[in-house]
Amino acid sequence: MVYEEFKLKTSILFAVQNKKKIQKEYYNQSYNRQTPNWKKQYCLSGHPTLPCNVLKFKSTTVMLDCGLDMTSALNFLPLPLVHSPRLAKLPGWVSKDGNTFLEKELKECAGRVFVDSLPEFCLPERELLDLSTIDVILISNYHCMMALPYITEHTGFTGTVYATEPTLQIGRLLMEELVNFIERVPKAQSATCWKNKDIQRLLPAPLKDTVEVSTWKSCYTMQEVNSALSKVQLVGYSQKIELFGAVQITPLSSGYSLGSSNWIIQSHYEKVSYVSGSSLLTTHPQPMDQSSLKNSDVLILTGLTQIPTANPDGMLGEFCSNLAMTVRTGGNVLVPCYSSGVIYDLLECLYQFIDSASLTTIPFYFISPVANSSLEFSQIFAEWLCHNKQSKVYLPEPPFPHAELIQTNKLKHYPSVHGDFSNDFKQPCVVFTGHPSLRFGDVVHFMELWGKSSLNTIIFTEPDFSYLEALAPYQPLAMKCVYCPIDTRLNFIQVSKLLKEVQPLHVVCPEQYVRPPPAQSHRSDLMLDCQPPTMPYRRCSVLSLPFRRRYERIELLPELADSLVPSEIKPGISVATVTAVLHSKDNKHVLRPTLKLALAPPPSKKRKRVLEEPPEHRAPKPLLSGAVPIEQFLATLQKHGITEVKVEDTPDGHILHLQDEDTLIQLEEDSTHIICDNNEMLRATLRDLVLRFLQKF
Repeated sequence: MVYEEFKLKTSILFAVQNKKKIQKEYYNQSYNRQTPNWKKQYCLSGHPTLPCNVLKFKSTTVMLDCGLDMTSALNFLPLPLVHSPRLAKLPGWVSKDGNTFLEKELKECAGRVFVDSLPEFCLPERELLDLSTIDVILISNYHCMMALPYITEHTGFTGTVYATEPTLQIGRLLMEELVNFIERVPKAQSATCWKNKDIQRLLPAPLKDTVEVSTWKSCYTMQEVNSALSKVQLVGYSQKIELFGAVQITPLSSGYSLGSSNWIIQSHYEKVSYVSGSSLLTTHPQPMDQSSLKNSDVLILTGLTQIPTANPDGMLGEFCSNLAMTVRTGGNVLVPCYSSGVIYDLLECLYQFIDSASLTTIPFYFISPVANSSLEFSQIFAEWLCHNKQSKVYLPEPPFPHAELIQTNKLKHYPSVHGDFSNDFKQPCVVFTGHPSLRFGDVVHFMELWGKSSLNTIIFTEPDFSYLEALAPYQPLAMKCVYCPIDTRLNFIQVSKLLKEVQPLHVVCPEQYVRPPPAQSHRSDLMLDCQPPTMPYRRCSVLSLPFRRRYERIELLPELADSLVPSEIKPGISVATVTAVLHSKDNKHVLRPTLKLALAPPPSKKRKRVLEEPPEHRAPKPLLSGAVPIEQFLATLQKHGITEVKVEDTPDGHILHLQDEDTLIQLEEDSTHIICDNNEMLRATLRDLVLRFLQKF
């Protein structure tokens, strides 16, 4: 039966039991030569919802997301589309000792000091490891790819980027919008002197407290965007992609946004799950695939909700009620938002709310350089939507109701405040526009236009920026401010339940998740608490990931398997020696039969090119198993005339002293040594007696 298994099963696990010391020693040596390069995680971002990690797993180097931290833009003055006399007249900053050398770079505004320059963004760490060695980049959602051009265009990267089609297309829109926002309001100068560490210490807060300013960079160009996105290879959910034969990667639906993915990275015997930006709520994307996360050795968890105490449904209700209250009193509503994502849910909520709230005459404006493309993309990616919205496509109906809002002229979209919008603009109205930081984009114009009236309201729905920091350069502000952050990502209660269901052996997460928020230090429910304890990381940290399995898969060719003759060493366990050539290519290992040497041809008078002869393969010595029973061995020695034997017990076995022959026999669990001087015949006899008690295979 065992023989038949060897013949038929051409893929076997090259691992042995502990008793077979020789085989185990060989196996471990071949494995340990590679282990120093395996299972390392490098953290390149300190922002838990804009992650950037590098995983060295097997012989591959994989970057997990490349989020761009834009909160650094809050330290800069807004970029107005239309000339702003208020911003133009701001005084330069003067130090306490009267020094004015930074007055062109820094401006005082509403009791704060801001940098007067094009905004800069905090990039992922680029000095922790050589980014040119990265083989692939895996993108989980379009918010986590905004730093891609910095990585692919300026580090020597030559690999491949994997993402779903919605992630690629909507990510392209967000990058295009960002470039448009920055480039259409050029600045004559850039501010660099204030970044000097010696100077920064003298600045007022919060500038003196900002960190990683050396990594801040200005925005990329559309040429760099197009070049970066040309390296993206599209994938679908549950599609398995082989990386150099070493590991297999698989994207899974994360339930957060159109095309958002979690990733499985696994070899034959190790599995890493990367969970980033996931949601269990029933919104427009496909639901989260949880079952595929089971049996993970390591689960890397990031991208949890930034507002764990806020309920998204409750926030939507507050959003609608505050909006209605403002427009009924003749005021305007400004909603700073991204051009994709939550805006789809906001428009759907308003679609159901308009009639009941008697808002049918109120115009809704969506202003963005990519507004039209965003609305169209949301309708054509039907296969990436939840089942309820997918079914509408076959009726046929548009999956999202904003199509009907556009047809009935209740929702109008424009590329900017210039052009057609100026002619169609009516008040009171509701305007959706970017950027949520309030530092660039059309939102700056509306802040200057509506900020002085208490009838108007600004409603913050995006959680990525502190609304108080965003409003700082516009103070004093008369318009009302409402904070209704909508974040559908996993909260700590949902994560705890998820971890209990999928049961990973180890959980790796940002350090922010292992302690309560600073403002709510008593809330132990707002942190991860699981067993075994999580492995936290921070920016620039390097983790050694724990893996228990230490196996490698080797393919055994059928003709080699056919030649094996297993020997039973104990009931139910048979082994066979394998003499073969190990052939490794693209991280796939194959055992092939040894080459048979051909007879040497007769000598020829003609001169021929010397060929390299194949190495000679000698027949292997048989392996031995079993133990030598001391009493029976002594009886055997006595039968052969060896009677004077002194036995000494040792921690590892026995030492037999043959006094008349002046010979020692050392019997241990995994070896036997016969020590006798100048008596080869006696040594051979004793060897044969020992071999009687051992099995050969």
